[in-house]
Amino acid sequence: MQLTDSQAKDKLINRLHRIEGQVRGVQSMISDERNCRDILQQLSAIRSAVQGVSLLLLEDYMADCFVNLEEKNPQERDDLLKDLIQMLGKTP
Repeated sequence: MQLTDSQAKDKLINRLHRIEGQVRGVQSMISDERNCRDILQQLSAIRSAVQGVSLLLLEDYMADCFVNLEEKNPQERDDLLKDLIQMLGKTP
């Protein structure tokens, strides 16, 4: 699957830029020896932001992969489902 919708792609890239800025902010907080609670709060916000990006991408992936599911043979459907389950089952 490739992102072909330019609006969706731009939305994802903008979110990733924001996350990148948040990560740089946390690096600065650590360098400045800021309060651990504040750092953890920012890390929690980053985790939520990454989860949001993941869900948007998953939505596009599923829409792309499952649109013509009935045209796939049973083995292709099983492989697609197993791949999706394996991908979603990965833990950090």
